[in-house]
Amino acid sequence: MPTDASDDLLNERAQHLLRILIESYIRDGQPVGSRTLSRESGLNLSSATIRNVMSDLEGLGFVTSPHTSAGRIPTDKGYRLFVDSLLKLKPLDEPEVADLQRRLAEHSDEPKALVAVASQVLSTITQLAGVVTIPRQSQAAVSQIEFVGLSDNRVLTILVVGGREVQNRIVHLERHYSPDELRRAANYLNDQVRGRSLGDVRSELLAQLQETRLSLNQLMLDAIQLAQQVVDSGERAVAGYVLVGETNLMGFAELSNVDKLRRLFEAFNEKRDILHLLDQSLRAEGVQIFIGQESGYTILDDCSVVTAPYTLDNEVVGVLGVIGPTRMAYERVIPIVDITARLLGTALNSRR
Repeated sequence: MPTDASDDLLNERAQHLLRILIESYIRDGQPVGSRTLSRESGLNLSSATIRNVMSDLEGLGFVTSPHTSAGRIPTDKGYRLFVDSLLKLKPLDEPEVADLQRRLAEHSDEPKALVAVASQVLSTITQLAGVVTIPRQSQAAVSQIEFVGLSDNRVLTILVVGGREVQNRIVHLERHYSPDELRRAANYLNDQVRGRSLGDVRSELLAQLQETRLSLNQLMLDAIQLAQQVVDSGERAVAGYVLVGETNLMGFAELSNVDKLRRLFEAFNEKRDILHLLDQSLRAEGVQIFIGQESGYTILDDCSVVTAPYTLDNEVVGVLGVIGPTRMAYERVIPIVDITARLLGTALNSRR
């Protein structure tokens, strides 16, 4: 995220007090007053001096006062400066990493089971909502393809992906195909696409059509039309994710409003907006942090989302992360998300 020019106006003392304020608020969930800051900062400052610094921080938009006479709490901008410049991360210790590796290794033979375990682990360790997207199959190799004719010009496509995962898709075609045509098209495609990813299959089909339709016989044209429908239907399908621990969010006062929780859970179930946000991390490197309104979705204005992509064969195939209040323990959550993404990638690759 870009750094605001006002960040440069904070001297070392102001940054230190802001860090203490945010750490205190994350820990206790209560507005932080000058007396608490004086006690916890380790600085020999009067309450009046601290109040002046707090007034400056509020004027710059880093903190706000929820009530007239109360202490102050961080704003999204304050959290952003904290995460980008003031945070001291707490990496997992070796036993914790080893436990993560063990739990993922127990399910390394099935990608969806791995995803479920990773989501559960994230939720359990952080006490927030853990979310992991299902690996994108465009990177997985096609082992076999079969077609079964249905009524009304529909065809059931059976895809075996990665040698073990079976996917069924129904595609709608412009004309009826006989069982013999479907069998011959499947035989032709299996010779052409076996061992290649769906993304590569799409590129190859387009290349064949662009060469010249005149050089392709009817069998090839039929097979290519069928395969294009299959690939397109897969890309149009909404990707899934596994979400665990959303009820953990009910324990945070700032998210405990019944109407707010209802709308948040509806967004989880509807999936589209959450997936769009997670997709932004597919194109980024390392841990991404969306604080409050940075997500672009009103329903997440009081939440932070910490994500990281995971890979298969050096290709990003999914994203995992946690969803919680902006008042989350970033120093702990960020390393957990980072190492879990790495370990999930390692477990997926061990299946090869």
